Parts: sequence; structure tokens; C-alpha cells
Amino acid sequence: MKNASLIMIIGPLFLLGLFAFPLWNIMLGAPQYPDPLGMNIHISGIEGVSEFDLQNIDGLNHYIGMKTIPKSGEMWEFDVFPKVIIGMMALGVLIGLLGFFGKVDFKWFLGWFVLMSVLGVLGMYDFNEWLTDYGSNLDPHAIIKVVNEDGTPMTYKPPLLGYQKMLNFDVTSLPSVGAYMMFIGMSLTLLASYMGWKSKGTKVKQQSKKAVAA
Repeated sequence: MKNASLIMIIGPLFLLGLFAFPLWNIMLGAPQYPDPLGMNIHISGIEGVSEFDLQNIDGLNHYIGMKTIPKSGEMWEFDVFPKVIIGMMALGVLIGLLGFFGKVDFKWFLGWFVLMSVLGVLGMYDFNEWLTDYGSNLDPHAIIKVVNEDGTPMTYKPPLLGYQKMLNFDVTSLPSVGAYMMFIGMSLTLLASYMGWKSKGTKVKQQSKKAVAA
């Protein structure tokens, strides 16, 4: 159980990578932009991949009526998400320490993994809702209005995951380094849960053999 607890302590620490690296990346490529424009989405704000990328994206979006890219203080998520990550990291390390000293068992490790998974799904849902609003809630007085074949206004929602063609832009949305570090950390806690379960099973068998021998 001690080895499992050590892994449980290490796993949540990988969440610190979210403070150093972006969680998600969206790239926009077009013939007039041989160097694609890009956004790195962090848990505390959005940054351009290159120095003027956000400025150029906002300039393009203005013509079709899209909102400007929100600053850190303009979305509650950028205030809440860092606190949630710090809280989950501290909770995970605490559970690992309690497991090391025999105060909790592997079920607590698994509980942390389930809770973190639920928060991750909720975060992705919230991110998708923002993308939907960002790409479909357009200014009716926009300079350029593009409609679908049925006459309805075209939406410019970037894909949550993967590739999409938007007008003459090739848009790609993929997890970035922070997301992969979070995935590794969560995988380690799942491994710790399995190791703790195996350790408990072995201990029960040993106790049963001793009882039979006695």
C-alpha cells in the first residue's frame, strides 16, 4: 500500500503543469496566413501563439460579427479554474499521505480520480458552451454576413476537438501540454488505486492463510 500511496502523492502534482503550459490549442490556417494564427488556452486566460495572433484574430472576427477574445477578468472560469486545480492537487496529495500512513485505503484514491474526471467533463462542457456562444452569437450589424444554403446565418463555432473547415480557414483544436500532463497525473492515480486494491487483496489472502494455519 505504501508504493501505491507514493504514486497517489505524485499523480496530483502533475496538475501543476496546468499553471506552466496551455490546456488547449486552437490553430487557424488560410492561404493569406502562411504562418497560422493560434490561441493557447490556459486555465487562467487566453494567449496568442505568436505576439500578434490574438489581435489579428480579433480583427478578422470583427468583420463577421464575432466577439473579441475575452481577457482574463472577463470570464469567471479564469478565476475559478486555478482554484479548483490547486484544491484538487492538495486533496490528492493529502489522500496519498493518509494512505501512506494507513489512514485510508485505495477507495479514496479511486474517489479522487472519479471526482477529477467529473470536473474534467464539466470543464469540457463549459468550454464547448463558450465556443458555441463565441461562434454563433454574432453582431447583426456585422460588415460581412455569410448564410447557409437554407438562408440561416452561418455560425463560426470552432471544433471542440479535431479539424473543421470554416470559410477559407482550416481550424484545428487539440489538447496541449497541460492537458497531457493532467492526463498522466490522473492515470497515475488510477494506477495507484489498482495497486492499492491488489495490495489489499494480497493482505487478505495472507491473513486467511495465517488463520487456517492457526
